[in-house]
Amino acid sequence: MKNRVWLACTLVLLAARSLLAQQTYFNVPSSDIVDKKKFAVQQQFNIESSYHSATTINYGLGKEFEVGANLYNLIYDPDLRQISRNDTSVQMPYGPLVLFNAQKSFDLTDHLEIGVGTQMGFNLSPSHRTRFVSYGYGQLAGSFENKRYKWSLGGYVGNQPYLGEGRAYGFQGGFDAGVFKKLHVLGDWISGQHVQGQLVVGVEYYLTKQLPIALGWQRTNVDGSQSFVVQFTYAPN
Repeated sequence: MKNRVWLACTLVLLAARSLLAQQTYFNVPSSDIVDKKKFAVQQQFNIESSYHSATTINYGLGKEFEVGANLYNLIYDPDLRQISRNDTSVQMPYGPLVLFNAQKSFDLTDHLEIGVGTQMGFNLSPSHRTRFVSYGYGQLAGSFENKRYKWSLGGYVGNQPYLGEGRAYGFQGGFDAGVFKKLHVLGDWISGQHVQGQLVVGVEYYLTKQLPIALGWQRTNVDGSQSFVVQFTYAPN
């Protein structure tokens, strides 16, 4: 079992390196859909006393529909020099997680749409039973000034192995403001007194049209803990 767990981790990480669109602002989905037959990957690192990694790979199916996979809650403890694992306590989110995602958007006007999506999967556990984890959302998203400014607002529902201890539903929203051609201001917020309830604000700089890098500051609602966020995106659209 242990060998299968780390093989799954390795395969997802190798795929992320080889494929490297923005699935989220930072944590909240943006409702942007990958073009048909295109791959998109986003890699995020959160730096605090430990190092958190989240990798998202998406593939466009056409008709404003995409599917993908995530390697989520991969946490490296530098003091112990090993990857941390939680597969017993719902006070914290389970991890590492292998998730499968799907997202669909429905156009209301040229600048307004409804997006719905889900992430579901299981935790990687070499010694305990794996648990089903899930997260779903629906939101209204819009843009103006030729899509230089984007926003979304909606709600979510999840289970405790995904969110951690606390209310399993709430609100979420985010924005992407293209203040300058290559420099954007980003931010998002997930409500709730659980570990995934967080505020993130930051800036994103486009090294090329398809390759932005974002830097942000994150604060957790439940205890005020803070971290530094680095996010790499390759957008093939």
